[in-house]
Amino acid sequence: MTFRSRIAALCCALVLVFQSVVPASASVRIKDIAGLQGIRDNQLVGYGLVIGLQGTGDSVRNSPFTGQAMQSMLDRLGVNVRNQALRTRNVAAVIVTADLPPFAGRGSRIDVNVASMGDATSLQGGTLVVTQLLGTDGQTYALAQGRLNVSGFDVRGEAERVTQGVTTAARIPGGAMIERQLPDPLANLHVLSLELRNPDFATAERMAAAINAYSRRQYKTTVAYAMDNRTISLTRPVSVSTSRFIADIERLEVEPDAPARVVVDERTGTVVIGRDVKISTVAVTHGNLTVRVTEAPQVSQPEMFSNGETVVVPRTQVDVTQPNGHLAIINGANLHTLVRGLNQIGLKPSGIIAILQAIKTAGALQADLVVQ
Repeated sequence: MTFRSRIAALCCALVLVFQSVVPASASVRIKDIAGLQGIRDNQLVGYGLVIGLQGTGDSVRNSPFTGQAMQSMLDRLGVNVRNQALRTRNVAAVIVTADLPPFAGRGSRIDVNVASMGDATSLQGGTLVVTQLLGTDGQTYALAQGRLNVSGFDVRGEAERVTQGVTTAARIPGGAMIERQLPDPLANLHVLSLELRNPDFATAERMAAAINAYSRRQYKTTVAYAMDNRTISLTRPVSVSTSRFIADIERLEVEPDAPARVVVDERTGTVVIGRDVKISTVAVTHGNLTVRVTEAPQVSQPEMFSNGETVVVPRTQVDVTQPNGHLAIINGANLHTLVRGLNQIGLKPSGIIAILQAIKTAGALQADLVVQ
């Protein structure tokens, strides 16, 4: 091997080592971190009846609104039951909810969620009767109907009961058909604006710079301006349509920024540490004191033909254990160093949570500590 080939091989090895050490850029598409202002879902809600239950529906005595709804439905179908007492347990009153997406046309289908209102024990095997779904303006935008899909189950016996999931809530995939189309949201937008899902000034400026770099190459002008940490204002060129302009912008990639933050969930012992979290040089020791008290009472019986009494003699054993605490110096120059320093102490998640809280109190944690 010649000298030049050796130098080339050494350079390639250094490049591979450098790539393994330096993390890759976490660039994401604009459409994944921001959305067009004014383009959103609309909530729909309706009141309906579920039929076909196997005796697990509402009792009319405890849920009078179920009986009233049954009477109104049967009246519309030409059946008069006004003077009769309804005692069926195969019907349940439910609330039906759905999200109407933007640009949804008439005749398209959306998913609906169904939840019981009364004292029904299960919606398994039920079918939703046609239900009007209303918007906040009181207009009917969709009609829902179909067989319920219940994920949980409830099996009972005389001495045992097995329950998994929720049996009083269900879902109907594609169970609603849109009957009224929303106005075109793009036609009512005079100014196009992008809204960040996680507001941040640095991310907003990077996004505006990426959009302007693309627009200068494509349209020979700048079109983006960061108004604040959430909103980026866009000026659409006259030579391109709104949909094409938005599609071109959403494909661009930027590297989002985020504040240094540590999220702690004490109930589950989960600790999430952000990439930019740093800890000043501190010395940490952690030790646990365990006190175990064991009660082992003994029965003392008198000898035969004696006048003694049988008594219970208490026996108590107390054990105290305190393992040796390990003293470690943690200097979190980056995330990898921080995690490696915490692992050197050999702690469980509860111990890591306690140490992070103590470091934050000492002022050495250079990040926001969020305790849930």
